[in-house]
Parts: sequence; C-alpha cells; structure tokens
Amino acid sequence: MLDRIDSKLLELLQRDGPRPTAELGEIVGLSASACHRRIRALETGGYITGYTARLNPERIGLGLDVFVDISLTSQSEEALTAFEAAVKSFDEILECQLLSGASDYRLRVAARNVADFDRLHRHCLSRLPGVASMHSAFALRTIKAFEGYPIQHEERR
Repeated sequence: MLDRIDSKLLELLQRDGPRPTAELGEIVGLSASACHRRIRALETGGYITGYTARLNPERIGLGLDVFVDISLTSQSEEALTAFEAAVKSFDEILECQLLSGASDYRLRVAARNVADFDRLHRHCLSRLPGVASMHSAFALRTIKAFEGYPIQHEERR
C-alpha cells in the first residue's frame, strides 16, 4: 500500500516527469538519498513502468486524432490474437483497447489530416485481420488530455 510520501512522489513524477531527486526530496520532506531509494522501490515494485516526454502532436505534424471502433467477424482466441498482433505493428495506432459492448476494440489513430487518415484507412486499418466493421470519429478538440492517474494513499497508523 502506498503511503503519503510515495503517493506524492508518484503524483510529481507523473505530472512533471523526471526531476532531480534533491528537488523531489525537498518537496516531500526527504533527503535526496532517501528519495532516490523510494523512487527505486516504486520502480522495482512496478508502480513506475517508465518515463516519457509528452509531445505536442500539432508541432510534430499529427494534428488529427481519430477514434475507430472495430467489430470483428469472430471473437475466437485466434481472431483476437491475430488482430492484436497486427495492431501492434502499426505505429500510427497510438492506443488499442478491448471493449465490452457493441464494438470489440477502440483504436486511437494519429494522422496529419483527413487525407492522411484516408491513407491510413486504406493501407493500415483495412488490412487488419478479421474486421467486420469500422466506425470512425474525428476529435474536434481536446477538452482534457490524459495527464496521469489519480493517486490515493493509505495513512499509516
């Protein structure tokens, strides 16, 4: 279970990315070495799975987010495995979730513009195995982007 200090460290690292341990330690009330040990324990414990930079998609030429709901012709283990393996081979597919409900999967795809999405649809999405139907929705504007998970902790008694 996470205590208050671990929770605060996770919040800081998730929101602002890697920072000097001395700076993090000062914020949470630990020495740099104690803070370093806590962060390593969080990494070893699987709470932190990596570090990345958040990029501005428009600055790198990917100003169009498209959400694609996909239904498969079969929900057999073989069909799901083949579809999921194919999805992983396309860098333009940013995310893929297996869903409950009307569709089997929801993809998030990055494209430069509508013409580029047409290219992706023809040369990427249409080649995914076992697809029975696809429904696409273009993101008009991001209201709230994902910036991390809410962190809760248990108070130690």
